[in-house]
Amino acid sequence: MGQLVKYKSGVIFAVVLTGCVALSLWLSRLIPEHYFDTVISPILVMCSTTVALVGTWIIFRHSEGLRVRKAWGLTLLAWGMADAAYILFWMVAPMPVMNMGAYQLTTHELLIANLLGWLLLLYPTEALRPGWMNVKHALQQLIPMFVLVALDYVLPVNLAPVISLYPFVLIVLLLGHVRVYRSWCEENFSTLDDIDVEWIMRYLVMLVLVGVVYLYMCLTHDPSRGFTQLWLVAFMFVYSTEQILFRRDPWEMVRKTDIEKPVEVPEPNAAYRQALEEWMEREKPFLQPDFKLIDLRQVLPLNRTYLSQFIHSEYDCTFYQLVNRYRVEEAKRLKRENPDLKAKDLSARCGFSSPTVFTRTFTSITGLTPREWSKKEVFSEK
Repeated sequence: MGQLVKYKSGVIFAVVLTGCVALSLWLSRLIPEHYFDTVISPILVMCSTTVALVGTWIIFRHSEGLRVRKAWGLTLLAWGMADAAYILFWMVAPMPVMNMGAYQLTTHELLIANLLGWLLLLYPTEALRPGWMNVKHALQQLIPMFVLVALDYVLPVNLAPVISLYPFVLIVLLLGHVRVYRSWCEENFSTLDDIDVEWIMRYLVMLVLVGVVYLYMCLTHDPSRGFTQLWLVAFMFVYSTEQILFRRDPWEMVRKTDIEKPVEVPEPNAAYRQALEEWMEREKPFLQPDFKLIDLRQVLPLNRTYLSQFIHSEYDCTFYQLVNRYRVEEAKRLKRENPDLKAKDLSARCGFSSPTVFTRTFTSITGLTPREWSKKEVFSEK
């Protein structure tokens, strides 16, 4: 059921996002250009402002003390206030909302746009590396941007296109956190379906689309793309707020159950290894999809750091990889005893979250698909 819900969530996201872009492109061709500045754009900016501020209220009301939610709440608040200020200025002294183009945008307007883009990266950074974004790292990311802006003021060269590209550099750097996050999850969980890497990647897809549309406006002065961008921003705010409120935070799951304690006199690794293997064979805890690294404390009196180091030193793999070895061996045993068992039944009985994950993991470990292995090892013996 969880895999079905996850599948539907991915499909719904792809369909709605595609429809949002396609519909905005189609409508932008039908609406006269002067309507963008006088009617459509102000209305859409007001809508995005409302969505951002309402989302801020909802997020902070249900933050539950989680820093990752507060990061998203601050992002929505900053964006909503910026849009509200923009609308206020527009009402006091009407100006073309969509008067874009790198040759027309002022340097300080590009700076504000880049700062808002940087704010949109706070949430994924905090979700992937809790606590990493501090004053030092924030300055390391922002100082190059300010340097470019200062150079644009003093040099005769137009640096606006370069400044417009800077948020994409930050997105590329963020992908490094994705790799670290995946590694951390493999160290702590036996099932990776709920770690939300897919959700973070969907967020980055939305962010890249917003950035591409913005860059296109900067380089071509096409006001209709501003129409598309405002649709994308509103969709990203609504979808992201819903996902952030209902997603499970793996970091918080570990923190709630992990109490780091120093080990006074560690026993030899050989004794620990024997105790662990006997427990795994006897209790088969790996059959539970939510089996975690800290569950090993039932047999090994080590904290999470020591447990991870022990797995690496003794088995030369991550916790995730070790558990999957046991699950694959259990699947082999069950298949030998019950040759008629299907992949769906094997995956459910061996702790895999879905037949797809089972097949992929089995093939990775054995070099054969479950069907190929069965023909070679089970049915060939008959």
